[in-house]
Amino acid sequence: MKGFGVLKKGNVGWMEKPDPVCGPFDAIARPVAIAPCTSDVHSAYEMDGPHLVNRILGHECVGELIETGSEVKDFKVGDRVVIPCTTPSWRYPGSQDGLHQHEAGLVSGINFSTYEDGTFADHIKIRSADLNLALLPADLPAETAVMLTDMMTTGFHGAELAEVKFGDSVCVLGIGPVGLMAVAGSALAGAGKLYAVGSRPDCVALAKVYGATDTINYKEGKIYDQIMAATGGKGVDAAIVAGGDLDTFYTAFGICKPGGNVANINVFTEIPSFNIPIEYTGGGWLGHITLRGGLCPGGRRRMERLIAIVQAGRVDPGKMITHRFKGLEAIPEAFQLMVNKPRDLIKPVINFN
Repeated sequence: MKGFGVLKKGNVGWMEKPDPVCGPFDAIARPVAIAPCTSDVHSAYEMDGPHLVNRILGHECVGELIETGSEVKDFKVGDRVVIPCTTPSWRYPGSQDGLHQHEAGLVSGINFSTYEDGTFADHIKIRSADLNLALLPADLPAETAVMLTDMMTTGFHGAELAEVKFGDSVCVLGIGPVGLMAVAGSALAGAGKLYAVGSRPDCVALAKVYGATDTINYKEGKIYDQIMAATGGKGVDAAIVAGGDLDTFYTAFGICKPGGNVANINVFTEIPSFNIPIEYTGGGWLGHITLRGGLCPGGRRRMERLIAIVQAGRVDPGKMITHRFKGLEAIPEAFQLMVNKPRDLIKPVINFN
């Protein structure tokens, strides 16, 4: 098979590999729509390790099945399927503890482009197909469905980690595609005042579409000062970190009320430590502020639930697509967009049909 990935740290390109072997519980798909992600950039240029040498990148995909294993019962060749980025084997006891993302150890539930090849290829292997795949409804465009596989499930997980309740005041820091879905997820969870922090005009406009009641431009002053002014000095019930740098992360603590929740769904790489200034720690860690961070949920039921939300017209994640490409050969150009991050970019997608 042909794929695009990491040849070695800092060097990406095409590679030829043997076709994946379909085990009894597995399935093999050809791509119908795929999307590059900032995490692919992290893997290529910032992270290191033998598992990332000669590794095909990609983890956001809708595909058409070309082979199914002998034990796969619910899917057949020709089915068009939504493939979540988190695809546990579901064969470890850890799955029963409610943390399938870490069923056999830290982040073991996501195998695409880590210890197995990813989705930037003409053949894609999906483990535990019956438990991970979801059928693509005929009325759901494949490129829209790609947004569910990582962006939507990750953003919504931010609202889950922050335990957003009816009427809560919520601040989402960073409104790229994941942050936009955190805004949408918080709105669906019942947030009252919903502050979206970002500066790109297209992202700000879309945040309002997804439910933000107020927007904060960090270029116009400190986020902390603007949130405190907007809340009368009270702060917010929950802060979701979906982008930014360490100061953004620290700010999330400072803007939370006593008893508030900080949820981190941002990926930090090449950072040796976190050193939160005392001014941001809620009275020197006496403010009962909770921090949670987590890898997005995956699996079949998660995808089916997100599909139901989109079909019901609650959220249209397809609105995030700003750049469209066609065919396998377009992967390097679409990937480079995620490296360069032009101001008009929210999310690129590559269609194969």
